[in-house]
Amino acid sequence: MKGEAWLFTGTALFFGATTAVYRWLSDDPAGSSALCVSFVMSGLVAAFLWRQYRRGGERPEDRGDAEVPEAAGRRIFFPDRSYFPVLTAAGAALSALGVVQGLWLFLIGFGVLVPGVLGFAFQNLGHPE
Repeated sequence: MKGEAWLFTGTALFFGATTAVYRWLSDDPAGSSALCVSFVMSGLVAAFLWRQYRRGGERPEDRGDAEVPEAAGRRIFFPDRSYFPVLTAAGAALSALGVVQGLWLFLIGFGVLVPGVLGFAFQNLGHPE
């Protein structure tokens, strides 16, 4: 987690410096706003990763002398076959097309998207782990 935190901290610092220089040299408010939003988003990710690193400590991936079995922690159940990814993708595509084509297609896409997302969220409720 520490490596990822440093990566996003560097990205946030880059966007912060770029925003300041761009704002100073340019009168373009759209570019300044986009760079500022990029700085804020990468800063939020960096803050989250630093917080997680402080809470959980080093992971085996952070150490050079770690062994493969050390990383075997909590096991996650993945179903053998699920149609929810296809349903979610189709709903997202129809909703995106509906933004361009009309409200009727967006509503159809949203009607397909909601069961897909709910299926993703609740498909493992019956699993014992």
